[in-house]
Amino acid sequence: MPINDTTLKGKTFFQGLSGVYLHQSVIKTNNIMIRQSISLTEPNNNWLKDCVENKECSSKSELVNDLIRQARHQQTEIDLVRLKLEKAEKSGFTTATKAEILEQSKSLLDA
Repeated sequence: MPINDTTLKGKTFFQGLSGVYLHQSVIKTNNIMIRQSISLTEPNNNWLKDCVENKECSSKSELVNDLIRQARHQQTEIDLVRLKLEKAEKSGFTTATKAEILEQSKSLLDA
């Protein structure tokens, strides 16, 4: 479910990876932090607590936000690769030899 970056209303439930459940019931405007309530499996909670205790991050919230940013970045990269694959599949097959393909690739690099 896409989320508008400037306004969120109502309640949203989301089941994430590794047994993380997110419940949101606060309105967000102008990129202000939203208070969230999440349920974690015991191993995930212990890992978060260890990261904070070992000073790897200042809070669980900081770490969760960082993990979400990383997941969003990975999804963007996956989407880009998917688009490139779809474009390549739609372009059809070639009858060129390996040598012809290599020569064409080299000429594109030189251009």
